[in-house]
Amino acid sequence: MTFDSFNLHPAVMSGVKAVGYTEPTPIQAQAIPPALEGKDIIGLAQTGTGKTAAFVIPILQRLLKGPAGKLRALIISPTRELAEQIYDTIKGLSYYTNLRAMAIYGGVGMEPQKSKIRTGVDIVVACPGRLLDHVWQGTIDFTDVELLVIDEADRMFDMGFLPDVRKILKCLMHQRQTLLFSATMPDDVRKLVREILKDPVTVQIGTVAPANTVAHALYPVRQDLKTPLLKAVLKQIDTGSVLVFTRTKHRTERVALALAQAGHSVASIQGNLSQYRRQEALDGFKDGKYKVLVATDIASRGIDVSDVSHVINYDMPDTADAYIHRIGRTGRIGKTGDAFTFVTAEDELMVKSLEKLLKAPIERRIVDGFKYDAPEPVKTEFARPPRRHTRPQTAAPNVDRSRRRRPAPGQAA
Repeated sequence: MTFDSFNLHPAVMSGVKAVGYTEPTPIQAQAIPPALEGKDIIGLAQTGTGKTAAFVIPILQRLLKGPAGKLRALIISPTRELAEQIYDTIKGLSYYTNLRAMAIYGGVGMEPQKSKIRTGVDIVVACPGRLLDHVWQGTIDFTDVELLVIDEADRMFDMGFLPDVRKILKCLMHQRQTLLFSATMPDDVRKLVREILKDPVTVQIGTVAPANTVAHALYPVRQDLKTPLLKAVLKQIDTGSVLVFTRTKHRTERVALALAQAGHSVASIQGNLSQYRRQEALDGFKDGKYKVLVATDIASRGIDVSDVSHVINYDMPDTADAYIHRIGRTGRIGKTGDAFTFVTAEDELMVKSLEKLLKAPIERRIVDGFKYDAPEPVKTEFARPPRRHTRPQTAAPNVDRSRRRRPAPGQAA
């Protein structure tokens, strides 16, 4: 099958060729035809399968048949990074059309967004919170929206955006085509599917499990030795880009600083960073300025880097689904990758869950020459400071001070 078999508009086909697409990926081959027919779609696919183009191409094909300059397609994304990624895909595929798109998310000023909306846009890619800000301020109009995409639906709910999504849906009560894409199908997603999709076509690529192009390995280690072990492992990696996941914002910063001090070209992203700094870190990671990116789970979706050779879980993820999302950054679209996970004694239950998911034991590895028996850091106990003893206070007399007269000069108080 080729893209020619979809009978796309010449302007859309020119965009497809310009971005270098040759043959559709499985998700594209199965999702694009029913989407072009106007049917609702449930797309179940792992990250890195080409699903963004699977909904962008039908959007462009449909919008070229109507008036330009009106908001007719809305794409909801869970993170700013993913919104930018989708927006970049739209820009590439729509290059030869007159359609205009924009991305809307928080962390940046609203006024430039308002100004661009006023000039007229056909496609909006938005994060739920900032989109609702525009709704409440009356700067965006959903009257002409005829196609809705909810991308990374499971992640949307993991991040607590379900109430915001439902508020947005209440503003889109008119008839429309809806495409919902998700890597997994938890109960919340199933419930939403029943509520908002009409006779949907389900497209599922493979099973909801880690891609078979990824090799998995566990590195048992004490918690206090994770950073030295990470440095040792990175010395053995000399190709591609490395994505390191930590559990907390503070740990992300601390690990990135330690790697920088060890001479690595490293950046970090976490929720406290401004949008400008997050984008600079992502852009630097994509273009090779930074070889290592240390991130919290906020980056487990939306990083579109073709040559991430290794994903290292500095901290074990909380769920098997989170593990899938993290390691989905490597082994993409047929390429191979490695997923390394540092594990402590407290992680054994999650290890069993992962092995059940993979249907096989995960290899345990050690790094030759690493000092696993290094002395543990001494925990300093601080003495409780002595209590300050203060004189007990007596109750103030119940006096209406506003009525007390000040004594006249020379008069005793």
